[in-house]
Amino acid sequence: MARQKLGQHFLSDAGWREKIARAIRVSPHGMQAPPPTPEETNYCWIEIGAGHGEMTEHLLRCGAPVYAVELDPPLIERLKRLAEKHKNLTVVPGDVLETDLPALAAGRRIRLYGNLPYYITSPILHRFFSFADRIDEIHIVIQLEVALRLTARPGNKLYGYLSVATQFFTRPEFVLKLPPGAFRPPPEVASALVTMRLPGPGADLGVDDPEAFLEFVKTCFGQKRKTLANNLRALAEPERVRSVLKELKLREDARAEQLSVAQFAAIYRAISSAMPAGGPDNRT
Repeated sequence: MARQKLGQHFLSDAGWREKIARAIRVSPHGMQAPPPTPEETNYCWIEIGAGHGEMTEHLLRCGAPVYAVELDPPLIERLKRLAEKHKNLTVVPGDVLETDLPALAAGRRIRLYGNLPYYITSPILHRFFSFADRIDEIHIVIQLEVALRLTARPGNKLYGYLSVATQFFTRPEFVLKLPPGAFRPPPEVASALVTMRLPGPGADLGVDDPEAFLEFVKTCFGQKRKTLANNLRALAEPERVRSVLKELKLREDARAEQLSVAQFAAIYRAISSAMPAGGPDNRT
C-alpha cells in the first residue's frame, strides 16, 4: 500500500522499469558497453526511495555496491529480505535529507537513482548539489513539469531558478516521458526520467562560493516581470547593474529568464567584486 503523505507512487510496470534500466545502463539487455577502466569500477549506486525494490534489482546486476535509502518501515523490512540474497546491497533506513550520503560511499564515486516524491524534489536536488564534486551521475524520475524546468533553456517560460541551479552543477538531459499508468497508484500527472551528468559548467565559471551564487540567482528571479536592475536593488544600485550588463554586451533591461548560466556567473562576479567582504545583509 502506498502512503499518500510520503508521496509514494511505485514503478509497477515491468516494461517501463526495463526502459529506465537501459537508459541508465544497468540492464543486461542494453547495448554492450566497453569494459570499464579501474577508475570506472570504483563507484557505488545510492538509490533514493527504494520502495519495494522495483529498480533495486536492476542496479544490483551491475555488481557495484548499492545503498538503498528508504524511510517507510514496512518497505525497509522487505528490502532487508532482498539484501539477504544480494551481498552488494545495503539497506539504509532514514530520510534522504538527513542521511550522510558521501559517508555511505566511503570514498567511492557516486551514481544516484531515485523515484522522487514530487513535493520534495527541489530540497533533494539541493542536497545532491551540496556534494556535487563526489557525484558522476544523477538519474531521477520526477513530475513531468519539474523535468521540463530542470532542462529548460533561457527564454523558455519554464526557465527559472531551479533550471539555473541544475545547469550550474550538472549537464541535464530529458530522457523519457512516463505515463501515469506506469505507477501504482497512478499519479495525477505524467512523469519523466532526467539524467544529470557531472561536473556541470559551474566548475569553469570562476564562482568561488556556489551557495552565495545561488542566493544571487534566486534574487535575480525574485519578481519575474521586473528587470534584473530592479530585482538586484538590495545588492547594487540599478545604474551599476545596467553598467555591468552593458559591459557584458547584454540589454540594460534584461530579465533573469533571458540569461544563460554563464551570463549569470559573469554578472555575479562583476557585482560581488564591488560588494563589501561580508556581502549584502539581506540576501533572499
